[in-house]
Amino acid sequence: MKLKIYDAKGTATDKSVNLSKEVFEIEPNNHAIYLDVKQHLANKRQGTHKAKERSEIAGSTKKIKKQKGTGGARVGNIKSGIRVGGGRIFGPRPRNYHFKLNVKLKRLARKSAFSFQAKNKSIMVVNDISSVTTKTKDFKSLIESLKIENEKVLFILNEKNDNAYLSSRNLKKVKVVTTDSFNTYDILNASKIIVSSDGIKKIEKLLN
Repeated sequence: MKLKIYDAKGTATDKSVNLSKEVFEIEPNNHAIYLDVKQHLANKRQGTHKAKERSEIAGSTKKIKKQKGTGGARVGNIKSGIRVGGGRIFGPRPRNYHFKLNVKLKRLARKSAFSFQAKNKSIMVVNDISSVTTKTKDFKSLIESLKIENEKVLFILNEKNDNAYLSSRNLKKVKVVTTDSFNTYDILNASKIIVSSDGIKKIEKLLN
């Protein structure tokens, strides 16, 4: 697959880049994508949820009424989970949701995500955005020149660019990552993916 390279003004240049078939034109593996996205979302969970159980509720432990002779069911203390104000029965406890996946599976998931986006013609290659300053209006003008101002955009840069990060962080639909920090969820969550020309080569090297 061949893509045109655009400049920072949104104009197509004479240059183009060939995308690797092994990365951008494979048959997407839906189950690999599912597992990688599931792991990403699970690993983001704090797992700090907690409900008070019977032993943690403040209250008297005195038996409410005698065991027999009342005509009703037997009752323990007021902290019982079946009474209003009592403890939670089998409530949530702090836990770790993290789980691991094999590197080959994660690599397959990323290839599948890129292939899916390439098939939908959602990938654009930009020559260079090093001219962007720390001002948000500069980054916004770059997006407008590429005619993607109404899209959810993922920028994948070859290397860390503080100016690009600082100028884009106030834009709700824009996320900037580097070639060593993108993930399957980010790729699929974007409607347009902007990759630097050097970044394409690095992505192919990483995933191959």
